[in-house]
Amino acid sequence: MERMMKVQEVILKAMAGTLKWWEAAEIIGVSDRTMRRWRERYQEHGYDGLYDYRRNQPSPKRIATEILEKVLHLYREQYFDFNVRHFHEKLAEAHSIRLSYTWVKLALQGAGLVPKRRKRAKHRRRRQRRPLPGMLLHMDGSEHAWFQDGRYYDLLVILDDANSEIYYAQLVDEECTRTVMVALREVIEKHGIFCALYSDRGSHFFVTPRAGEKVDADRVTQVGRALRELGVKMIPAYSPQARGRMERSYGTWQGRLPQELRIRGIKTVEEANRFLRAEYIAEFNRRFTVQAAQRGSAFQRTKRRDLDWVFSLQHERRVNQDNTVALDNRVLQISKTRWRVLS
Repeated sequence: MERMMKVQEVILKAMAGTLKWWEAAEIIGVSDRTMRRWRERYQEHGYDGLYDYRRNQPSPKRIATEILEKVLHLYREQYFDFNVRHFHEKLAEAHSIRLSYTWVKLALQGAGLVPKRRKRAKHRRRRQRRPLPGMLLHMDGSEHAWFQDGRYYDLLVILDDANSEIYYAQLVDEECTRTVMVALREVIEKHGIFCALYSDRGSHFFVTPRAGEKVDADRVTQVGRALRELGVKMIPAYSPQARGRMERSYGTWQGRLPQELRIRGIKTVEEANRFLRAEYIAEFNRRFTVQAAQRGSAFQRTKRRDLDWVFSLQHERRVNQDNTVALDNRVLQISKTRWRVLS
């Protein structure tokens, strides 16, 4: 069996053009004449033909050589940067080629078009999900070359811990206080106020006096102040492993979104963000959202009409005796009002 697996793998590479046929014969250790016979048998009987020629009966699992060649051609010419799972989905959706995932993976690996996966690391037990949507949201930004020209942007994503549903996904020049506030406000206006936010310790989320140390709970950022005012608890993550759910989600985004943008000819942030809102977030959720442990929702619809104020940039400053305030190297004069008298 191992011998035949090697033969099949080498022939697949020769079919894909990554090996010359004489090189394939040399690797397997057969003559050119024998290799020609095996090549003809493979072309006649398909993927399983190499296993069946001694039994003189067709394999019930046989896949036509034409289909194999089409699959390999599609991957080489059109889907060369797709992962196997993504490519397998596209075969069915865009080309009506319905094959098992394992068959597609082995065919691509055998042809040398995708690497074989390394042995999995030691199993880690995942943290149990929150039972209800709205109990805990994850937020993070992923810097990546989302377009084919190599430009880097941050993809801001907010997802629910209970079911992995994506509530927000947009490309921005930089993950910062302003872009984070825009994202959080949109989620709150659309879904309601949630219970807690889980994020890294970026300076727009937390004040961390020294790198690697705990956050200063007594000092809050603009984002922290806004969420505190809304009654949302902020939870800092202290390692990438602690943010495993978000890290896995970003692995999926990075393995799929650039390819989807490429095959649609999308080249600008504006076009990409419209595509995300109009199509791709819903498509992503359809594929990857899971059922929450309990029915219902922990979101609370807000009746507040002052979200402009909540999500504004607010600074505490001391008013001097001459009714001036120093802010960002500027001196601002406070006008006379019924509550203050100019001296």
